[in-house]
Amino acid sequence: MPIKAILTDIEGTTSAVSFVFDVLFPYAARHLPGFVRQHATRADVAEQLDAVRLDSAEPGADVERVIEILLGWIAEDRKATPLKALQGMVWEQGYQAGQLKGHVYPDAVQALQDWHRQGLQLYVYSSGSIQAQKLIFGCSEAGDLSGLFNGYFDTTSGPKREAQSYQRITQAIGLHAEEILFLSDIVQELEAAHQAGMKTCGLAREGGELEGHVTVESFAHIEPEAF
Repeated sequence: MPIKAILTDIEGTTSAVSFVFDVLFPYAARHLPGFVRQHATRADVAEQLDAVRLDSAEPGADVERVIEILLGWIAEDRKATPLKALQGMVWEQGYQAGQLKGHVYPDAVQALQDWHRQGLQLYVYSSGSIQAQKLIFGCSEAGDLSGLFNGYFDTTSGPKREAQSYQRITQAIGLHAEEILFLSDIVQELEAAHQAGMKTCGLAREGGELEGHVTVESFAHIEPEAF
C-alpha cells in the first residue's frame, strides 16, 4: 500500500534535541514557579496541580510542595503528563511574548511543506504535550507551520516505546498501519511502530544507523513513495 500519512517525532527528528534541553526546559524551570503561584486557582492549572498530587501520592501537598515536585521532575526529565501540560502553559506565555521561537530544521520545513502539497496527511507524536507541539510549529523560526498538520499525539496516546500506542494512533488517523510512515531518531520507538504495522524511517543527523530500519541524515533523503 502507498504511504498516505507521515507521523513524525520532534526531538532529534524535526528539531534539535538541544532546543528542548538547552532552551525550553531551562525556560520552564525559571518561569514555572511564578506561573503556578500566580495561576494556582485557575481551573486548568488547578486540575494539573491535583494530578501532580495524585501522581506523587501526596494528596495534601500545598502549592509550594507541588512546585518542588515539578522542579524535581524537570531535573530528571520525568515524562509526567501534568508536568508536560504545565510546561506547555509556561511556554505558551514565552512564545506569545516573543521570548521563544520553535526550532525546526530547514530540511524538515521543506519536506513537510512538499509532502503537504502532495496531499500526504501529516501528524506529530512527541512526549511533549500537544500544546507544546503546536507552539513549536506554530511559532517556529520559519514562521507558522501549524497549517501543515492534520493532528497531534502525545503521551495521552500511550508511551512512545510501546506498540499499543501506535495502534491507538493508527485507529485515530483512520488508515491502515502500513499506509503510515513513522519518523524518529530512537530505535525503540521505531521498533514499537514497526510492531504496530507502520512503515518506519530513522533520522540519524550525526550519521550512523538505526539498526533494522531505513536510516537517513536529513528529511531531504526521505522518499515516502519508496516505502
